[in-house]
Amino acid sequence: MLTIIVPTLNAAHALPRTLAACAEMHALEHIVVDGGSIDETRALAMCLGARVITAPPGRGTQLAAGAAAARGDWLLFLHADSCPAPGWAAVARARMADPARAHYFRFALDDPAPQARRLERLVAWRCRTLALPYGDQGLLIARTLYGDVGGYRPLPLMEDVDLVRRLGRRRLKALPVPVITSAERWRRDGWTGRSARNLVCLALWFLGVPPRAIRRLYG
Repeated sequence: MLTIIVPTLNAAHALPRTLAACAEMHALEHIVVDGGSIDETRALAMCLGARVITAPPGRGTQLAAGAAAARGDWLLFLHADSCPAPGWAAVARARMADPARAHYFRFALDDPAPQARRLERLVAWRCRTLALPYGDQGLLIARTLYGDVGGYRPLPLMEDVDLVRRLGRRRLKALPVPVITSAERWRRDGWTGRSARNLVCLALWFLGVPPRAIRRLYG
């Protein structure tokens, strides 16, 4: 009994591929939580069989709204531009026998550049050493555990770090299958520039800077 939840904002270019990948799992429902798109996101989502709800823009707010509306015993949160690789459904089903832990995918980018492979290795190190998977790695979590830790908070940014910090290392486990995320932001901002900006945002979060202020830097 799985609900797949995808927050969107003008995601018409990426959403069909992600929902197509989600179709590998016979989920109870797919919920697209739209934050006010002005493109074809909502229409595409409905055409592809997703249930569409609206929420104020901001991933934390949208993810929380999706979880509140979900009927599944398990929740899978995915970004609109992050697609689980083929074979993910069987792995996820096996992990759903372990409701005491939340499960995240291995990070991968849809770009052949050597910089992408280096970034993937750095993310793997971050997850292994710091227990800090980000939202673009997805999160598979039992509703009971999600409720126990307080779920997503309505933050405009860093909602993923906020939640996994509350889960803690012992309640996080990596899935041996990647979720393939668009490298558009890195191609646009530069591999070094985008990665440095992300690192600064994380540091500011741990220093206690309000998420709304960090959001302006994140871009």
